[in-house]
Amino acid sequence: MPLACCSTRVCYVIHCCTMSSPYFIQSRSVTSVTSPAASLRSKLTSRRRDVTDSVAVKVEEEEAKIPAHGPASASLSMGGFSELPLQGAPHPKSETATVPLSSHSRRRRQLKVEYDDDEDFKPMKVEHWQPPDWKKQLEYIREMRSSRDAPVDKMGAEKCYDSEAPAHARRFQVLVSLMLSSQTRDQVTAAAMLKLRAHGCTAESLLATDDETLGKLIYPVGFWRTKVKYLKQTSAILQKELEGDIPDSVEGLVRLPGVGPKMAHLAMDIAWDQVSGIGVDTHVHRISNRLGWLKTPTKNPEGTRKALEEWLPRELWSEINWLLVGFGQQVCLPVNPLCSVCLNQHSCPSAFKNSPTKRPKAGSPQSPSPTSAFKTKTEVEQDSAVKDERTKTEPLFTPVSPTTQRKQAKRKVKMS
Repeated sequence: MPLACCSTRVCYVIHCCTMSSPYFIQSRSVTSVTSPAASLRSKLTSRRRDVTDSVAVKVEEEEAKIPAHGPASASLSMGGFSELPLQGAPHPKSETATVPLSSHSRRRRQLKVEYDDDEDFKPMKVEHWQPPDWKKQLEYIREMRSSRDAPVDKMGAEKCYDSEAPAHARRFQVLVSLMLSSQTRDQVTAAAMLKLRAHGCTAESLLATDDETLGKLIYPVGFWRTKVKYLKQTSAILQKELEGDIPDSVEGLVRLPGVGPKMAHLAMDIAWDQVSGIGVDTHVHRISNRLGWLKTPTKNPEGTRKALEEWLPRELWSEINWLLVGFGQQVCLPVNPLCSVCLNQHSCPSAFKNSPTKRPKAGSPQSPSPTSAFKTKTEVEQDSAVKDERTKTEPLFTPVSPTTQRKQAKRKVKMS
């Protein structure tokens, strides 16, 4: 009896170590058969291992057939273990019990990504479009404009304000001169500004002036009746919001009545000494298209401004306006340009070509639409207003010549 008890205890200790220690679980060679109970337990353990291995192989085969992200793959793994299905319950593809999936079955094949060496990698260079020979053409225009004797040099917006006035009054006068210059020659604009400055060209003084007096002061600028309305509305806004000063941003200037993008960019340059964009008028628009400075021809000054700003260096934005405006007033005229005296006659694609014909009369089959080229936002509004003016009487302050008086007298005599 003492020997049997000792052997039973020893077997029990060995069995406990085998069940609890991971070393004895992984090792398949260490076994101890000292009693019927121990041998029975060892047989059950070995049979469980065989079942586990066979089921794991089947699960791996089934998982290979099922898509990686299918619903069945998600049901196979719950916390790393699976349960035995109930008897009679439907189970796809398998009737045996499932076991924990091995790490090899979950592993996915990874793609190997190879990168080029930094030394061999060269980023692609994106070249911006530029017109051919534009630098040479610009130098020739500077040479032709070296005398600075064009009307814009003597009577432009930079020359129309009172240099001795307060800063806010000077900025307001710059804006007023730009508003009056639309569809008006520089000589007429300068004369109107002289009369306004003598009267008092501030937001407060223009608000105190009645429409008739203000019309006499700015006459005969183009669309003077419409500009009287715009001047009064703009003065009221500036006096209320900025105490007579003008906005210091393009967005604030454009929202004023009668102020377009060209005026806003020029006002920022002249009044605030800030280059916000290119001031494009009819001269800049026409010459840019003639010289081929645009990737594709544009139909209005605003489109020309955007196209020029895409490639023209920013340090030239302030200079390009007065250069091309004076060049258009003296050499590159709208009709019959003087190509024979132009230094760019050999590189200009439009040199010695026929000048554009005059616009046909309204109502003719070839008459252009009201929103055709050379019209900005302000000019379109003014064109609609000038139609009403034509239905009224003759403009004020227009003297009748003696010749006209004699013709009218003769007509009355014949009719009588």
